[in-house]
Amino acid sequence: MTDLNQIYSPKRLGADDTTDLRSAYQRDFDRIIFSSAFRRLQNKTQVFPLPGSVFVHNRLTHSLEVASVGRSLGSLVGEFIVKKFREQLTKESRQFYRHNLYNVISSACLCHDIGNPAFGHSGEDAIASYFERNESGLKNKFSKKEWTDFIHFEGNANAVRILTQQQNGKVEGGLALTFATLVSIAKYPCESVARNKKILHRKKFGFFQSEKENFQKIASETKMILENDSPLIYKRHPFVWLVEAADDICYNIIDLEDSHRLGIIDHDKCAELLLALIGSLDSQSMDKVRFRLNTVGDKNEKIAYLRAKAIGQLIRKTVRAYEAQFDLILDGNLEEPLLDWVMKENKSAGKVLNEIEAFSIENIYNHHAVVEIENAGYNVMYELLSHFIPPVLKGDRNGAEQKAVKLIPNQFLYEGESDYKKVLGVLDYVSGMTDNFATELYRRIKGIEIGMRR
Repeated sequence: MTDLNQIYSPKRLGADDTTDLRSAYQRDFDRIIFSSAFRRLQNKTQVFPLPGSVFVHNRLTHSLEVASVGRSLGSLVGEFIVKKFREQLTKESRQFYRHNLYNVISSACLCHDIGNPAFGHSGEDAIASYFERNESGLKNKFSKKEWTDFIHFEGNANAVRILTQQQNGKVEGGLALTFATLVSIAKYPCESVARNKKILHRKKFGFFQSEKENFQKIASETKMILENDSPLIYKRHPFVWLVEAADDICYNIIDLEDSHRLGIIDHDKCAELLLALIGSLDSQSMDKVRFRLNTVGDKNEKIAYLRAKAIGQLIRKTVRAYEAQFDLILDGNLEEPLLDWVMKENKSAGKVLNEIEAFSIENIYNHHAVVEIENAGYNVMYELLSHFIPPVLKGDRNGAEQKAVKLIPNQFLYEGESDYKKVLGVLDYVSGMTDNFATELYRRIKGIEIGMRR
């Protein structure tokens, strides 16, 4: 069985000579919060267009809430591990699981979406489509693995790049997070050529070729189980399941709350779904819940209360699922997300969550405002890549191409490097943009808006 004393590590990429009263894992949380990549999530679409007259979640508020749920999961699981395996744990490990696992999980939750480009999944689709549609002129410039990175561009892999790469003029190691935090976001610990949609930990991929060596260091230090070395595939690390569960819990419930605030779902229907979910998870609490609900007059506050109760119940059930499946999790052999396991074990809760998901797909994710922003975002991202990638790959540039390259900040330019690295620089620049910045730049380079920027 995996040794619980060896699966975490405070080591970092790059130098770390910090002396601090905070633990290494607490410093991770603070570094992420104060990073520019995290701040930019404030202006990246979660589901509904930004900005709007009604407050809805963006990527930043979503990440903060996922981190809150992740902290609870990490705290409860840490206590479980210490109690069950106390005799097998070193003093240092007991300290870690009791007082720092929740810091690791919450930090990983903070940055789980940090690699997502502007406009969410439509931004990812635009990047992948750009390379697919320009295969004849581009494919022969890259190796098979490099090309696969591009045509299946993935926010999860991009997160590892953002957090670990050394940009031009920047310090080594990126944010220099601990290996424990970095390994906790690796939902798909394989390279792009190993993708297999039928296998949970290979549905997508977790690192680009440019970060392969760094990922191997992280995996080695945290004792990830190697499944295959060519192509490179690891089994999931035990901490990943908690980060995934925190995300699953939040978006299942909070997208519903946002749709209520926007008037997409009727108040009574929203309350009915949440009450049914709470009742299916803990029927004994229903009298107390209904009593409390009757003391609240504001409709938004009623839904907020029910949302909090539902999330609380899902946290408890998820922890029980983690405990029940712990042996499979340690060996990397669990084949379904924890929330799916909760739903399977509790048929009535599963039925309600399926109803919430079906409603969300039909009425939220296909809402006309959402579809509009996805279409617009796709076109914006595609055109930005069309403007920047051909010039950076040319050695002898004409005047217009030289002007295009001058728009790219120096830290994203890799002149004299491989074509793969040059294109990655453009992707770093474009994928890191906020929705508003990408839209404004698109308007300016297309001549839709002309004039000096303030």
